[in-house]
Amino acid sequence: MSYSVGQVAAFAGVTVRTLHHYDKAGLLSPSDRSHAGYRLYGDADLVRLQQILFYRELGFSLDEIAAIFQDPQANALEQLRARQRQLTEEIARLQRLAEVAERAIEVQQTGVSLTPQERFEVFGEITFDLSYATEAELKWARSEGQRESMARAAAHTKEDWRQLMGEAAAWRAELLAAFDEREPGDGERAMDLAEEHRLHISRWFTSCPPDMHRRIADDFVADPRAFALVVPPSQQRPGLAAYLCKAVHANAARHEGGRTGSEENR
Repeated sequence: MSYSVGQVAAFAGVTVRTLHHYDKAGLLSPSDRSHAGYRLYGDADLVRLQQILFYRELGFSLDEIAAIFQDPQANALEQLRARQRQLTEEIARLQRLAEVAERAIEVQQTGVSLTPQERFEVFGEITFDLSYATEAELKWARSEGQRESMARAAAHTKEDWRQLMGEAAAWRAELLAAFDEREPGDGERAMDLAEEHRLHISRWFTSCPPDMHRRIADDFVADPRAFALVVPPSQQRPGLAAYLCKAVHANAARHEGGRTGSEENR
């Protein structure tokens, strides 16, 4: 039995233009033509169309589908396994994003509502990059500390935010002074500043043991968006993120009974 292009488009749920495109791409050419020259599709053509739509639904490109059709025994199973892995990973990523959205909704519902003027008064130049916040939430999603930090941040009042941002600004000024005065990153003054930063996190957000503080500091060097949460770009200096990271690592070693770089050179 033969079917016109319009009939096939109707019961396959695609457009006539799509069928013409598949024909032009060499994926699905009608097996027959009417006396007037119109395309006619047979049962075998419909089976092939079903395969094309199946692969398209899985996200395969037309070129990938063409490669599978050229040698289905060699390509189909391998391609399907690879796509299964990709889809499994994508499902997991979307699930994590859904959890992020749920937490964000909770924060919006229970958090502090600030007007633009109040936000500037409280946070000043410190801005929160949504893309980094999302990535950080995905990275630390399984961490009890991340969940505690989100919950405590949501519970802070406006005055809490003013106080903690004031503390952060005072600490930042001391950090910049130590850096500008060329204090060694593994020296006592820098380590003390690193310790203040660690205690600040513990006081306002979540318990921050030295090893966790190391990982946070590593992010300062690896991702400018993370460091911008501590020092706004207008106040940053070349090498400052690495300086703070070195101080954090030295302070962590001090806590763990290890020797700092300065001690080793004495």
